[in-house]
Amino acid sequence: MQSGTLQAPGCADPSPRDTGVSHRERNTQPMKNKVFAGLGIVAVAAAALTGCSSASGSPAASCTNEILKPDATQVSVWAWYPSFEQVVDLFNQNHDDVQICWTNAGQGNDEYTKFSTSIESGSGAPDVIMLESEVLSSFSIRNALVDLSAYGAADVKGNYTDGAWKDVSSGDAVYAIPVDGGPMGMLYRQDILDTYGIAAPTTWAEFADAAQKLKDAGAPGVLANFPPNGRAFTQALFAQAGSKPFTYDSAAPTDIGIDVNDQGSKDVLEYWQKLTSKGLVATDEAFTADYNTKLVDGTYAIYVAAAWGPGYLQGLEGTDDSATWRAAPIPQWDPAKPVQVNWGGSTFAVTSQAKDKAAAATVAKEVFGTEEAWKIGIEKAALFPLWKPILDSDYFRELESPFFGGQQINKEVFLPAAAGYSGFTFSPFQNYAYDQLQQQVTAVTVDGSKDASAALDDLQSSLEQYATEQGFTIK
Repeated sequence: MQSGTLQAPGCADPSPRDTGVSHRERNTQPMKNKVFAGLGIVAVAAAALTGCSSASGSPAASCTNEILKPDATQVSVWAWYPSFEQVVDLFNQNHDDVQICWTNAGQGNDEYTKFSTSIESGSGAPDVIMLESEVLSSFSIRNALVDLSAYGAADVKGNYTDGAWKDVSSGDAVYAIPVDGGPMGMLYRQDILDTYGIAAPTTWAEFADAAQKLKDAGAPGVLANFPPNGRAFTQALFAQAGSKPFTYDSAAPTDIGIDVNDQGSKDVLEYWQKLTSKGLVATDEAFTADYNTKLVDGTYAIYVAAAWGPGYLQGLEGTDDSATWRAAPIPQWDPAKPVQVNWGGSTFAVTSQAKDKAAAATVAKEVFGTEEAWKIGIEKAALFPLWKPILDSDYFRELESPFFGGQQINKEVFLPAAAGYSGFTFSPFQNYAYDQLQQQVTAVTVDGSKDASAALDDLQSSLEQYATEQGFTIK
């Protein structure tokens, strides 16, 4: 999710181009005569790809960082993490046989477009690439990623939560190593809620009541924003109500189950439709300059956010120094049966063009495999770690956030959310699915031209039609 000036470390453009299937998967069941051409990215001239290699698997033409040991195997890496050069330098200092040659090839969609071009041309990809977990299936089905189960993935599996590992796996295959995640919570302006005698909501029923109370009191702002371009945010809220929109396993890459019009999703969208239709919450596009201003000027009293949200907030211009920010768990539908969800998260994958796949796998597994590296990621880049040795450490658990009045937001909010997250299955055409979801949410909450049930029924029909046209079999 990208604004004009800032981007969450593990999250890409809110409306990226589809990076789906471009050709038949090898060594699988016979497929229809479709070649999935409609899912591929249109190639961009290779000469325009800054930092791309000229031959498959070779290091990038130039490195952003210094190579400390020139005789070692070089592994080219594309990543957009803030302060990543310090992490790269640390890895290179500590490894004699492997050195990282790092390039920032763009954030999110910019990088994905370049990667897709290299897939189509058969050259130009890095050895290791930063990818959001939600797009792994879109690239693995194109034979663009290496199954790391053959390169020691099992050796590091225990360092990650079950939910984080599920996000990078498909069946027995492992297509990336988790890095950071986005367990969700609620950031709120305690000073605003206190002014109007409103307690921080713990359930969605209380959330709706608080929104009505704030409006009735004549507050200049609203309780929160429900962005029509929320995409992954919206899907996470659906998941909290039990939505499991896709069934997919790379072992059978042409089979897919689609269930986006389940009752839980309809209930959630209807809930937000009621709030938006009454003007109790805003429907501003997220990650715009206007949205960023409203996050910090008090227009929104509550920001339902991922664990990268605190860092995002603190990086915005115009933050009110007199504001009192606090963090709390995300509201629940049934507090007796809490459900934790995730928004965003990034990984390191090894590309099929990597010449030395074992060396590339070493980088993917070990670049964020030390406490020292993670302290850089946490303190300099506001990453939320998925690496359990630091995730479970006293250091991370006890961190106090000055922005939140010294509150230990990890211990109180985001660590329990991460521990309760059970993982999610994305489709191999996730960006297309998000595009269609965005259209339907806009129709419901902005245009008012559809009710929630009809919108999600239409979404189901459109995705089934699209999948069939691309050669998938609906299970």
